[in-house]
Amino acid sequence: MKIKLLMIGLLGLMSAATFAQTRDVKNAQESYDEYDQIKGQPIAVIKAKAKVNLADAKTSIDKAVLNEKNLGLAQTYALKGAIYGALAAEDSVATTATPNLNTAVEAIKKAKELDTKGEYKKLIDEANTYVAIFYQTQGVAQYKASKFEAAYQSFDSWSQATGDTTATYYAALSASNAGNTNPKFYPYAIADYNKLLATNYSENQKIYGYQTTLYILTKDTAAALKTIAAGVAKYPANSTLREQQLLTALMANKENEVLGSIEASITNDPRNKTLYYYAALTYSRIGDAADTKADKAKDDATAKTLHATALENYAKASDYYKKALAIDAEYFDANLNLGYVLMKPAIDLYNQANKLPSTATQKQYDDLRQKADDQFELAKPYLQKAVDLNPKSVDALSNLRNYYRGKYDKAHAADNKAKAEDLKKQIDALPSGK
Repeated sequence: MKIKLLMIGLLGLMSAATFAQTRDVKNAQESYDEYDQIKGQPIAVIKAKAKVNLADAKTSIDKAVLNEKNLGLAQTYALKGAIYGALAAEDSVATTATPNLNTAVEAIKKAKELDTKGEYKKLIDEANTYVAIFYQTQGVAQYKASKFEAAYQSFDSWSQATGDTTATYYAALSASNAGNTNPKFYPYAIADYNKLLATNYSENQKIYGYQTTLYILTKDTAAALKTIAAGVAKYPANSTLREQQLLTALMANKENEVLGSIEASITNDPRNKTLYYYAALTYSRIGDAADTKADKAKDDATAKTLHATALENYAKASDYYKKALAIDAEYFDANLNLGYVLMKPAIDLYNQANKLPSTATQKQYDDLRQKADDQFELAKPYLQKAVDLNPKSVDALSNLRNYYRGKYDKAHAADNKAKAEDLKKQIDALPSGK
């Protein structure tokens, strides 16, 4: 905000006020009044004259505070806060701006103490606005320079000066970034985000996710689960929050609680394809987790048990994805993921065949590859549908490519290889990030 705009507000206030004043306080007011008379002139002229008016106002207010008659007046300190705040806000040189800023902050504090009747509240608020402009400008520069600890201090000061929710948001972002190298800043970010979540701030959908991540980083799983559940309850259509809820629940071994909530919602809303999708996604995540543990198991018995658990959950996921597609056959994500969960067992069989010991027979190998092929065929319609729906999706193209790479069909081996290579070319041709 430029001085011009704020000055107009200050002058409007001061011209309406009546109070006893010394010559120096009156001079300070008159300097503002002179500014008020030039606002219709060219901007270059306005800036030049405003600079002079502001300098004259500073000279007068500095003299005013030397007079004992003015030391008990709230007007004196409110005006001093506004003048020095404006000087700081317009100054790009830290060595001169910072002392002016500090003077403004002290004057504002004193003005609040003396203004027991609130006669100069508007003037004090204007002074705080100047202070906020200073901290905002400083914080933005610090944030861009990745000086996150300093940026947090600036944005926090801006927030305290005005109570602006945007200032609180930037303070939280800065503290969160600062926490990556200095974890003591994480609680500051959490505190600021909690302030915003208690309001109707426009970015709250994102903040629920940010806050959940911060609680995980600070090892407060209970708070993370509570926060993300509140976010999903408030924004049930937000797919990012729902997925984060699933991942958080899996991390905390609380997936059954999430499933219970989703399945209860399905009972109340049986035609909601998204609920079926997230039930399926939960089972799929459980399957992936079990499969990962199976690969790391130290004994065959444990590995087999975990692998069976993975297959069981993939089957449940498949059922729910199919229910989502029964409502909307063009549902891209459901087609994509159903193809994946049907192909996952095929890939496992494919790998088992390739890991057979040298003592295994050809029949054992062929039997496993045939089972893999049969499972691959179950996945193909959904893999192809996903590509048809979004031919620029790397995930869809990659899954379909894996189908052709995994097929054992000797009669069509050359054709399958060519299709896999063509899909690879399509993937490579896509812009990065697709």
